[in-house]
Amino acid sequence: MVQDVDHYLVDGCMRCSLGGTPQCKVHAWKDELVALRHIALASGLTETVKWGVPCYTYNDKNVAVVSAFKEYASLSFFKGALLPDPENWLVQRGENAQATKLLAFTDVEVIFEKEEVIKSYLLNAIEIEKSGKKVVFEKAPEPHPAELLQKFEEDAAFKQAFFALTPGRQRGYVLYFSEAKQAKTRLMRIEKYVEQIKKGIGMLDHYKAKKE
Repeated sequence: MVQDVDHYLVDGCMRCSLGGTPQCKVHAWKDELVALRHIALASGLTETVKWGVPCYTYNDKNVAVVSAFKEYASLSFFKGALLPDPENWLVQRGENAQATKLLAFTDVEVIFEKEEVIKSYLLNAIEIEKSGKKVVFEKAPEPHPAELLQKFEEDAAFKQAFFALTPGRQRGYVLYFSEAKQAKTRLMRIEKYVEQIKKGIGMLDHYKAKKE
């Protein structure tokens, strides 16, 4: 991987076979990348290279990176989920990117015109880092077993009822169904609770009612 930003702007991150070739995506967005680099430096951040791309830090803490994607040049914020977004610009790339959000650009003129606004995003990101705020990550939901997905396909009413349950009740069923090691047992467990789920009842609701 490249060791400095100047080389990145010429050869790319060098993490794929297109690095150092005319096909590298940095060439499509070089003007935009240079403009974003200028704004990041003007915001008082320290420039370094991490993961092969320009990274900007405050007191050795990662704040943002400038990088090229196939579709655009970007300024990505490590704690983007905490940033105010008055322009409604921030983009979440990927469903699992809970903390990172980015600004995407396809026209260097827009970067020039909106330089002060872009800088305000960076300054807010710096203030968030100074404050010590952390992004609270939500636990990824357990995957639904294949047998449950098949039951959804076979019975639309069951599927609707299942997703009408509270997240906690859904999770309770998914954990119970998934605990079974054999597909046959998982199917038996699902069939046993079909009517209960259609009535909106959780696995432990009867037990809790008895305790109360």
